[in-house]
Amino acid sequence: MTHFASDNVTPACPEVVQAVIAANEGLATSYGEDMWSLGLQKKMSEIFETDLTVFPVVTGTAANALALSALTPTYGKIHCHELSHINTDECGAPELFTGGAKLIPMTGENGKLTADRLRTTVYGRGNVHHAQPAAVSIAQSCETGVVYTVDEIASLAETAHGLGLKVHMDGARFGNALATLGADPAEITWKAGVNVLSFGGTKNGCFAAEAVVFFDREAAKGFEFLHKRSGQLLSKMRFVSAQLDAYISNDVWLRNARHANAMAKQLSECLAALPGIELAYPTEANEVFVRLPADIARAVERDGFIVNEDELDGTAARFVTAWNTDAKDIERLLVSFSRHCVSQEKSHV
Repeated sequence: MTHFASDNVTPACPEVVQAVIAANEGLATSYGEDMWSLGLQKKMSEIFETDLTVFPVVTGTAANALALSALTPTYGKIHCHELSHINTDECGAPELFTGGAKLIPMTGENGKLTADRLRTTVYGRGNVHHAQPAAVSIAQSCETGVVYTVDEIASLAETAHGLGLKVHMDGARFGNALATLGADPAEITWKAGVNVLSFGGTKNGCFAAEAVVFFDREAAKGFEFLHKRSGQLLSKMRFVSAQLDAYISNDVWLRNARHANAMAKQLSECLAALPGIELAYPTEANEVFVRLPADIARAVERDGFIVNEDELDGTAARFVTAWNTDAKDIERLLVSFSRHCVSQEKSHV
């Protein structure tokens, strides 16, 4: 079976593999006091052009839930898109880690929130009978594969701050979004008003490495205790930090993301040109969502491809490219789709 169903199925990239092997030599201080973990904060600060605080973790769910727990009291509200990962795929982890805060799902075109929608949704501040507005969480790129522009983030963050909300960014595919925008990391995060970023590496070349990045260092006060209590303060943290260090060095993360995005663009354009298939969302990163007949999906599966129809609302199939996607596999998938789409079109004539 050829797997375009997710970028979670990929191996780690060579640079990350070599970094872990190198980190496996000799002894190192435990619990994040090793040279890789201590150096990661400096390197991240250089990349994002500001003093920040970094806490490595091993899953995106932990990164999101912990980040939101730092921004939201137990009686707080977290505003998010209804299709967001924190709302649909994290098994209540944000509610658990915050101690009971409420997720407030919102609608928005193509998986994006807007400043206007946020403004009309936030209510109840100061009213003891209501959970209190505390944070807004956006994904970059979104669960639909689209990307917020710099102006969209800035507008949303300005409105959020005006309403007394902190801004969290779920950056599980942050590298892919950055590659699409061609912007500097600072431009689409703290300069645009983001307080905390869940920085993803696992989907784009790491084994299992994410980080909670605080641009608002005041919000990071006491976070070390949340980090420990959640089981994310690893005794051998060097093996996570070494992954992230290699990932952000020498543009590895951006090179990986650019390749994945290019493969997705090629796949998207070719699929959209076939009869009976339409794009469900614009393809702006490394995820392609298409609506297609069920019999076409089953035929493609018989040809050896996994068709993921379980994402989001179940109305579209998702195909995800990755740092190591082979153009020949893209061609094979397109040949399969083309054969079955053309055959079906002829049968309907």
